[in-house]
Amino acid sequence: MTQYNRMEEEKVILVNEQDEQIGLMPKMEAHQKAKLHRAFSVFILNKKNELMLQQRALRKYHSPGLWTNTCCSHQREGETNIAAGRRRLQEEMGFTTDLKETISFIYKAPFDNGLTEHEFDHILVGTFEDQPTINPDEVAAWKWMSIEDVRNDIEQRPDHYTAWFKIIFDKFYSHIAL
Repeated sequence: MTQYNRMEEEKVILVNEQDEQIGLMPKMEAHQKAKLHRAFSVFILNKKNELMLQQRALRKYHSPGLWTNTCCSHQREGETNIAAGRRRLQEEMGFTTDLKETISFIYKAPFDNGLTEHEFDHILVGTFEDQPTINPDEVAAWKWMSIEDVRNDIEQRPDHYTAWFKIIFDKFYSHIAL
């Protein structure tokens, strides 16, 4: 099954502003209609407190080649946030690790191609000390960067990062700075 067919068939969980499920919708339709849906963002750190970033594959339907958090996606119906994060981490980065839920919030990020991310996003954090085995259909490259270097680089070169990462990194940074 190709990535496009999988994406076309995949459904996202529509939610209200309290993160209560109100329905299901095909992923592309939800992004075309800017419908609020459940999502998660995984941040993997190492012992040096560096963040593992991924560069999105050049064939992605939006934001190709841009840098973003370790991985992110959508929960499947009946799947916990942690189970979804572990599944997608394995699919994209080729490893799993323990994850913990931190904060959640709603954001909206429109793209140049007419699609919009409107997500109730759950930030999941874990640690890892090895090298990932990236899935080239999802990820072009990866790197470790210190949290401060990521923050500074986003300020200096915002066009190198995904729209949602700039939003969620700020929330993540505020949370870890507490």
